[in-house]
Amino acid sequence: MERSHTCITIIPAYNEEETIDRVVRGALDYTDVCVIDDGSSDCTPTILKRIKCVHVIRHKINTHIPGCIRDGMRYAVEHGYRYAITMDAGLSHAPDEIPRFLKHPTADLLLGCRVVNYNTPFHRRVLSRIGNLIYNICLDFSRTLFGKRYRDVTSGFRRYSSRAMKLILAHKLESKSYDVMLETAHLICENHLHIAEVDISYRYSNSSLNFRVIGNCLSMCAKLLFKR
Repeated sequence: MERSHTCITIIPAYNEEETIDRVVRGALDYTDVCVIDDGSSDCTPTILKRIKCVHVIRHKINTHIPGCIRDGMRYAVEHGYRYAITMDAGLSHAPDEIPRFLKHPTADLLLGCRVVNYNTPFHRRVLSRIGNLIYNICLDFSRTLFGKRYRDVTSGFRRYSSRAMKLILAHKLESKSYDVMLETAHLICENHLHIAEVDISYRYSNSSLNFRVIGNCLSMCAKLLFKR
């Protein structure tokens, strides 16, 4: 498949020396790539310097997912990309599935729905299902009530349109970690932009999910429900 220059893949990375080379080179087969090196202290910066045709934004300190995504989106908008795909740097998301996003019709937010899971513990699958239900309620209670909920709002493998990215950049995000998945989806939904879904696979590896991250997500849910 010929590389798309209308879409860029945004890859936040923090100490990903074991996988970053494979992820970036795999993504470069299909799109331009922007890596946000979020203050890595391992060999990630050195490895990135060896890869041609990749744009790297280097953070001196760790800003977490929201800061990485905003900087990646800002780069995408400034350079005229129509779409940006966000994906994990640890091979949880397969670069070979990027064409699924490229081939999908126009949507402001295209959610990657994890229909195939590899090595995912049962408790993580249950937690994702519960989180997805809560996120759907935050987005649109009436839609959720009638069984028309989105299948995987918690997924980080996504595609944003330039219109969606400009909307997100125009707002000051309150999210601190993975709650950014809900906050960005809420902004898009609240402004009546189009959300669609595409099937993907997910490979569980080293998870950064912890009680602090769960607390951030629950706090964001409470804020959005209170606003409503």
